[in-house]
Amino acid sequence: MPLDPASEPTRSACPWPELPPGPLGPPSPAFAARHAEAPFAPLTLPTGDVVRAVAGHEDTRLVMAHSAASRDLRYPGAPRISKGLSLEDDPTAILNMDAPEHTRLRRILSGTFTPRQVEAWRPRVAEIAGGLAAGLADGPGTGDLVEDFAFPLPSQVICELMGVPAQDQPRFRRWTGMFLSTSDGTADDRMTAAIEFMGYAGELVAAHRENPGDDLIDVLVQARDAGDRLSEDELTGLVFGLILAGHETTASLISRGVFRLLTNPDQWAALTADPALVPRAVEEILRYDGPGGYGVLRRMTEAVELSAGRVEAGEAIFLMLPAANQDPAVFADPQRFDITRFGDGGGAQQSHLSFGHGPHYCLGANLARVELQEAFRALATGLPELGLAVDPLDVPWTAEAIIHRPVTLPVGRRPSGGPR
Repeated sequence: MPLDPASEPTRSACPWPELPPGPLGPPSPAFAARHAEAPFAPLTLPTGDVVRAVAGHEDTRLVMAHSAASRDLRYPGAPRISKGLSLEDDPTAILNMDAPEHTRLRRILSGTFTPRQVEAWRPRVAEIAGGLAAGLADGPGTGDLVEDFAFPLPSQVICELMGVPAQDQPRFRRWTGMFLSTSDGTADDRMTAAIEFMGYAGELVAAHRENPGDDLIDVLVQARDAGDRLSEDELTGLVFGLILAGHETTASLISRGVFRLLTNPDQWAALTADPALVPRAVEEILRYDGPGGYGVLRRMTEAVELSAGRVEAGEAIFLMLPAANQDPAVFADPQRFDITRFGDGGGAQQSHLSFGHGPHYCLGANLARVELQEAFRALATGLPELGLAVDPLDVPWTAEAIIHRPVTLPVGRRPSGGPR
């Protein structure tokens, strides 16, 4: 539940952090202040709802893994990030489920995005990324990294993997843009987008049932556990979620990552000089700029003691994932962007929380990592002279968005090899 508006803590609640959080410099100073002074202070969400927000890495990780942390936020009076219809309202979405329903779906899907399965897709991802990078290199003097590279890459990948018509990509953009903005559009707009998107997902499932193949939707149609298959609503919800997550979130990560690299010339130079740094660079981009929003809501079904304070049973709290990724107790000099921060031993995957932690750890994390790695490898090797074509301060960013990214990112070739 939200905090009582008449309570003393609410009157001193911090506002929703300014977007973007330090596009040219370190992340929002509000994060550092929270770590030092108020790791469990109230936060005012864009809707006006006020909840206590967890900033520390240890406490965030504890909550995400705790059996009492519920994703069911459909009760009357539940706090919301977005006004009107939002993703939290869909009971068929796996991200809104708790055990045992969530456990059952995860078990059925356990073999879908394994590292081995995803690695088999890497050559095709690399081919798509290389082709898009070549198109940028062969094009006119400038291009838009968002439209010409960041969105086409994951869109084409998810369409090919799922067996979705490539010509439907503009529809995905419209639907996902409506769902992942906290201000654009009315409640009726969101409802219309939801109905259209879910109807489209249902049509895809029906088409694959009628003409089965070996695409990801076909795998989902056949997926079962001890004879237990996905229901029609579950199938439709998963297809909806996979298109949504596999399209917008990865594109946003690519856009933010390129912006971060090009506004840190020493880091871009290091990456182009040694593309073997790509996996480590991806993890630092995920830590520094991921996951693209300010966090997630959880409702505790029982009282839990955190290092920052006690969470009461029934209380909804906000997990500030970017703040957790900037925790100085875990990351030395956390406001410094450093693509050599993480070693090659995989420790990064146990450190930053951009893909979550615990039962709701992102199902598509392995695929997202492959896409991000091949995207930055293609740019670093194919366009080492890439640079911004405008002043960084003139790059427009989405406003009041759940997924935060540059709206456009004009780029060009810089003879010096460095950004403006």
